Amino acid sequence: MANPRLRLLLPRRNFSRRDWAIAAFGFTVFVFFLSLISDSRTSTKTTAPLDFVDLTLLRNAEDQGAVCLDGSAPGYHFRSGFGSGSNNWVLHIEGGGWCNTVSSCLFRKTTALGSSNYMERQVRFSGILSHDSSQNPDFFGWNKVKVRYCDGASFAGNSQQNETQLFFRGQRIWKAVMDELLSIGLSNAKQVLLSGCSAGGLATLIHCDDFQAILPKDATVKCLADAGFFLDEKDITGNRRMQSFYRDVVHLQGVADSLDKDCVQRMGPSQCFFPQEFIKNIKTPVFLVNPAYDFWQIQYVLVPSESDPSGIWAKCRLSIQKCTPGQIEILHGFRNSLLKTLSEFQPSKDGMFINSCFSHCQTWITETWHSPNSPRINNKTIAESVGDWYFNRKSVKQIDCPYPCNPSCYNMDFTLR
Repeated sequence: MANPRLRLLLPRRNFSRRDWAIAAFGFTVFVFFLSLISDSRTSTKTTAPLDFVDLTLLRNAEDQGAVCLDGSAPGYHFRSGFGSGSNNWVLHIEGGGWCNTVSSCLFRKTTALGSSNYMERQVRFSGILSHDSSQNPDFFGWNKVKVRYCDGASFAGNSQQNETQLFFRGQRIWKAVMDELLSIGLSNAKQVLLSGCSAGGLATLIHCDDFQAILPKDATVKCLADAGFFLDEKDITGNRRMQSFYRDVVHLQGVADSLDKDCVQRMGPSQCFFPQEFIKNIKTPVFLVNPAYDFWQIQYVLVPSESDPSGIWAKCRLSIQKCTPGQIEILHGFRNSLLKTLSEFQPSKDGMFINSCFSHCQTWITETWHSPNSPRINNKTIAESVGDWYFNRKSVKQIDCPYPCNPSCYNMDFTLR
């Protein structure tokens, strides 16, 4: 369905190559508006105070060199678990794209994606972070952490631009935040789920095995990447723009040492920023949630604005319902590429939920995670599917039929204002 409440409230515009960082900022606006309408169809109750969780700035961040792009302290939001969930943890890594040039990173450090000075002091916990059993049936009582994203390289960089005072310290932020969480109870965890959205989903995959290694050996540890499986795919003109973009990110921010060593030795660091090149090496169980028609990847991987100077794709990029039959066939081809890549991702320990929605992140918003109107495959919500996989109730390999077969989808429409 095309839900008029699920739309990006931004003016229509064409994005050039230099606007990738701005696209990331637009993503944060998008998720802000989604958080405002989350669960609006299913409840008229006033949001409980417990839904809003304070920002905690990392202690001694500067001493550890674990700072945001602008040198400010990174942060996270933490809410204690209760009842049977007191020793269990869900961590969710925020998304928001990357910066690949000095100029785009300088812009980024003037936003919440590059500086804690601009971060909201409270955020609402919903979806996978909800404490409400009706919205989050399997994880509602667990300790919850939202890790804020302010480095621009999926918590993987480790370098510095002295001339511009840009700090690329994602890897140090990751370690420092984990150390602080271990000190407040994560070290005693029994069950843990590391999750992330978009660039945070990529960070989840990059750090999944390292995360398991710092936890008790008898703990159940699994990882969930939501819309973090970015494809190395040609755009409609035959160019691989994401390859070039990721190469710039990896080089600028000193990402190589954080990436899978076997992959780097085999392919070089920039290719190993693509999950398809290293996911088979992840030993910890992994679950992928991904829309087959991911609007971010369609707009910036398959049909970036530079590839469509005449504007033939202008409407289709913003709303799948406005695509011509020929354009839909090309989008089906993108879906087929995703499924072909995932066909090698078949270990029994892993799972997936690949729906046919024109969407992006779906786990941290109640309306798409678990509600009466949530997207479903085989009558299962994302939350139910993740729970079945995490608790080994059944094997979960949920793959949807092609668009427009699933009426439960929330298909974003960016042409509506």
